[in-house]
Amino acid sequence: MDPPRASHLSPRKKRPRQTGALMASSPQDIKFQDLVIFILEKKMGTTRRAFLMELARRKGFRVENELSDSVTHIVAENNSGSDVLEWLQVQKIQVSSQPELLDISWLIECIGAGKPVEMTGKHQLVVRRDYSDSTNPGPPKTPPIAVQKISQYACQRRTTLNNCNQIFTDAFDILAENCEFRENEDSCVTFMRAASVLKSLPFTIISMKDTEGIPCLGSKVKGIIEEIIEDGESSEVKAVLNDERYQSFKLFTSVFGVGLKTSEKWFRMGFRTLSKVRLDKSLKFTRMQKAGFLYYEDLVSCVTRAEAEAVSVLVKEAVWAFLPDAFVTMTGGFRRGKKMGHDVDFLITSPGSTEDEEQLLQKVMNLWEKKGLLLYYDLVESTFEKLRLPSRKVDALDHFQKCFLIFKLPRQRVDSDQSSWQEGKTWKAIRVDLVLCPYECRAFALLGWTGSRQFERDLRRYATHERKMILDNHALYDKTKRIFLKAESEEEIFAHLGLDYIEPWERNA
Repeated sequence: MDPPRASHLSPRKKRPRQTGALMASSPQDIKFQDLVIFILEKKMGTTRRAFLMELARRKGFRVENELSDSVTHIVAENNSGSDVLEWLQVQKIQVSSQPELLDISWLIECIGAGKPVEMTGKHQLVVRRDYSDSTNPGPPKTPPIAVQKISQYACQRRTTLNNCNQIFTDAFDILAENCEFRENEDSCVTFMRAASVLKSLPFTIISMKDTEGIPCLGSKVKGIIEEIIEDGESSEVKAVLNDERYQSFKLFTSVFGVGLKTSEKWFRMGFRTLSKVRLDKSLKFTRMQKAGFLYYEDLVSCVTRAEAEAVSVLVKEAVWAFLPDAFVTMTGGFRRGKKMGHDVDFLITSPGSTEDEEQLLQKVMNLWEKKGLLLYYDLVESTFEKLRLPSRKVDALDHFQKCFLIFKLPRQRVDSDQSSWQEGKTWKAIRVDLVLCPYECRAFALLGWTGSRQFERDLRRYATHERKMILDNHALYDKTKRIFLKAESEEEIFAHLGLDYIEPWERNA
């Protein structure tokens, strides 16, 4: 079962602000049993405390609503150790054990890392002496840590799957998707860039002060961040999730082969459910859409890494049967380290350019048809021209030969958990894309097909605006020198652009 969505994504009423309304961490959610945290509300406020408690619990920390003997760490903001002890005395709270007294910065670092971090001197709260000692007034307050300049380009940021700001990025992903459905490109890009830069941050945003100096956060974006910090949810996101048009487009586009134009048509015709769409005799579906409906339940379920690896073995077996020297690389989200995806992409290339290579994908389709492993395929022929300049569009598709297919994955080929499979089924329909590129284009194609979408957009934007070059999945062209720049690897492309190399698992922008 999928975990519940963040509170700001839920259409229910805002949660109450009282701390007593907060649920304590359930035992199955706790990853770090030895830590029991209590967050002091003094000088922090109820809403901020509730926000931090929720973030910490999501990362697997045990956070108590009330102080008790089981608490091992007391966390406070803008309080000294003496302030905390005085508060305990005023409240007449007796703590038999000796809990650690820590600044909120420690908890924020823990949330960012997704695990407990080492406690150092900068985290520990100072307890003042009981007597006056002017000769030893104690250590000065730690100056603010200088924030390293964050680039506006995702290709100059390292973005792993450890997202410290998911409560915000989920919101902006939804708003961007809604703008895409409405074909509002400018707003879509604004929200995508905001989500992208927040995903790259090594710390969690817990106050508006934390957003200072971060690029791609305009006034509208900051207003949404502030609302989520204060209320735990965004009214704009809430409105989108309750919007009938958004819900319908989200549902319609989940069908393989259905895009925005078809979704618009169905919505205007008054359709709101897929069952009514399927039963309407006046509608004509493409081959792709018919396959999308036929295997819908399988295709909307996530593809696991174990399933992707099983498909990879079968793809390589088929390709190597006809082209033994071919290189077959799994690309997309799985190359970036994701454990789940919606399809599996492969890039195929061979050092020897032959007629066999041109017929390769059709031969693979014929083989799988004979073996009963092919449920649907659409083979798109190459329109690649070697001397054509790269496209200036950041979202341009490439011109390589490719095949969009639905693969019939036998159950026995998967060496892992199959809980997502329908009961009694001996196979699962998996979306697979095969791309065949010329050997000299392999580095550019691999970079482009690895993603993420926003990383690639920014990489091309950087090439154009900062280096006066044009980059796409086929080539890199230097407009100043008027030459194509060759590359044998992704590292060489980054070097041409004057960029530090970023590993695939750091491109999850």
